[in-house]
Amino acid sequence: MTALPPSAWYPVALAADIDPGTANGTRLFDREIVVWRDSASVPHVWEDRCPHRGMRLSLGFVRGDHLACLYHGWQYDADGQCRLIPAHPQMSPPDTIRVPPLASVERLGMLWAHTGVESSGGPPLEERPVRPVRSIAVDCPPEAALSRLGYFSGPTGDDGGSGDWTVAAPAPSLVVVGSGDHAILIGIQPLSTRQCVLHAVIAGPGGDGLRISHWLEEFRLAVEAEAVQ
Repeated sequence: MTALPPSAWYPVALAADIDPGTANGTRLFDREIVVWRDSASVPHVWEDRCPHRGMRLSLGFVRGDHLACLYHGWQYDADGQCRLIPAHPQMSPPDTIRVPPLASVERLGMLWAHTGVESSGGPPLEERPVRPVRSIAVDCPPEAALSRLGYFSGPTGDDGGSGDWTVAAPAPSLVVVGSGDHAILIGIQPLSTRQCVLHAVIAGPGGDGLRISHWLEEFRLAVEAEAVQ
């Protein structure tokens, strides 16, 4: 199995699962991150730790375009810079108080984050209309899930076909099963070296979301069984 590149774009959530004004904690290569949207629905991905006391920012709350820590209410702007310390409201926080952000972008119905220092433009993927299906956690190495998707039979088509669909990988962390309006796009989020999350969307108006959701369950059972052998 080919190892996933340590510096690349990876999906961290389905775009539809992160509502404006909410925050959600997750991991990327064992790094704890917070995925949140401000009140204008702009997505952000940061390190999930308040510089003050280390509290997880994913437990905090969104105030406009600021994310506030649950512990002492310190507020950080869209760039991660601390802008308000409630205990000292007249003080301008120094520039050194800042949450490390990850480059992020919304594309193909998923929120993506870059794990490297330098990035630009988002993943090299052409935008297209999609419909979200689900995210599913899989207890196996992300490389194993990626490899297994290459030869796992696709879901039986609405026309009663065999389900042996073509598979393409337009990016290191994205697999496309099938083609046209029935294609399934699956983004792979490496939580760690032993766990991953699959984020699935349907390209175009075609495809049965419930059927694809059941197929993802079958895939998870198969790949997890192989991982323990």
